[in-house]
Amino acid sequence: MAGDRLSGTAEALVNPNPYAAPQARHWKMLDASTLQRDATIECDVAIVGTGAGGGTAAEILARSGLRVVMLEEGPLKTSSDFHMLEREAYPNLYQESAGRRTKDEGIIILQGRSVGGSTTVNWTSSFRTPPATLAYWRERFGLDTFTPAALAPWFAMMERRLGIHRWEREPNDNNDVLRRGAARLGIPTAVIPRNVRGCYNLGYCGVGCPTNAKQSMLVTTIPAALAHGAQLVSRVRAERFVQKSGAVAELECSALDSAGLRPGPYTLRVRARAFVAAGGAINTPALLMRSSVPDPHRRIGVRTFLHPTVISAATMPEEVVASSGAPQSIYSDHFLKTQAIDGPIGYKLEVPPLHPVLTSSTFTGLGEFAASQMRNFNHLQAIIALMRDGFNEESVGGTVGLHGDGTPILDYPISSFVWDGMRRALLTMAEIQFAAGARTALPLHESAVPYHSWAEARVAIAALPMEVLRTRVASAHVMGGSAMSKDERDGVVDQHGRSHALENLYVFDGSAFPTSLGVNPQLSIYGMVARNASGLAASLTGRPAARLAERDDAGSEMPNGRSALIAESVTPTVL
Repeated sequence: MAGDRLSGTAEALVNPNPYAAPQARHWKMLDASTLQRDATIECDVAIVGTGAGGGTAAEILARSGLRVVMLEEGPLKTSSDFHMLEREAYPNLYQESAGRRTKDEGIIILQGRSVGGSTTVNWTSSFRTPPATLAYWRERFGLDTFTPAALAPWFAMMERRLGIHRWEREPNDNNDVLRRGAARLGIPTAVIPRNVRGCYNLGYCGVGCPTNAKQSMLVTTIPAALAHGAQLVSRVRAERFVQKSGAVAELECSALDSAGLRPGPYTLRVRARAFVAAGGAINTPALLMRSSVPDPHRRIGVRTFLHPTVISAATMPEEVVASSGAPQSIYSDHFLKTQAIDGPIGYKLEVPPLHPVLTSSTFTGLGEFAASQMRNFNHLQAIIALMRDGFNEESVGGTVGLHGDGTPILDYPISSFVWDGMRRALLTMAEIQFAAGARTALPLHESAVPYHSWAEARVAIAALPMEVLRTRVASAHVMGGSAMSKDERDGVVDQHGRSHALENLYVFDGSAFPTSLGVNPQLSIYGMVARNASGLAASLTGRPAARLAERDDAGSEMPNGRSALIAESVTPTVL
């Protein structure tokens, strides 16, 4: 009931639901589960996926006067459906009901699966691509235009568009444990930039923002694209690109059933001048593989990277209430910046929100111990460490494969190189928690128990067997598998996202990254796709692409009185 009340009140006071606005009645939206026969759509650009990459590309291309079709496997769910309830959110908004795992089931993978993709359910952390990562890409993969200076205007444009700014409020108690404990140990921390406007500080970003404060694709670029004539098709699965004469001729899709899980009897075909794969770094490589996209050097689906993440839980003497307040607002890159990018693996420290279902299904322990953890729920605190994978010959990431029915599976063996970083991270996090006053610290590991002092934890963590399924590992960031490269022997697309193999196929999502990033990926995707989508728009129209306005509420007025639908022109500077 609280969710219903907050949703209705906040939408009225802050950001209205754009899909309930009068102009939305004229938008072209189709739920493919309602199809009664096979159908064909013709357009200029077909985009598979509506997350950070697909949503960004859709607005830029539609603003540029192109006929755009957005295809989303998941449902269209809006703030009217967001009641701050995990039992509703996970099956409706996440891949495999938030239960997606690697082939050996050793890593939990959280990915979005609805209109807006993972941007609808992420925790809003927004970082530019680190210069060290870009330097490695230039040196190793020949991405010579990927310099901080060249990308800065694109990042700045997307930061303005999505309200990305340093979080100015005090961190919630959950995040403050990281800040307080790290300060006592001399470890620097900083405040996380977030993509929010008028945030109510509820803490339920991961189950869909009921106030539309989170500037996800769901409430920003997708409504803007629709207002410019784009079409949105939900509950439709892209099966394969049909090829002809070295190009994609059409995209064959299955209309899903009303539950959005299984193909129904009808087929949707999409014919376009250009096709954009933006389904994420597991689904995009799988789509390319199902389509038999030429891959002479076997680059599709390999070097798929996570930020493999380990977790340390603490019991604090005071109530923390880690379900309330901005979920991520404090971080530390100390263990990235002090570690050579191609040396022993470095890690980023952040804080996750804790909600009952996700906590109970992620934490270790059974029976009375597990029950006691949940009884003490409001005193629980957690820190996570994200491994920066992909910069060393001992960290080659994972491989996307296909089940017999064509659905994807990620095989992600964890090497001793990565396990070493995870152990160091568990030690770091426990030390920080005790420095902040924790009563106990518990590495999420099947052989661990709550430790009552740093001295006890240090000895015990050093002896833990770092093994699959014994160590709890998760990730919400998937990258690579369709990597950008100058030389086709090293990747799948060039540095503008265009396929090395098919002339009108593009990859505009995190699967194009040659490595992991070392930071949360959404802003990197926004900036790089803004650049590459602008190049595609210019090539298709013969004129400069549309530059995104600072804010666009699907036709509302800007603060200075200008219509947000009036786009400035920009000539891509890097193509």
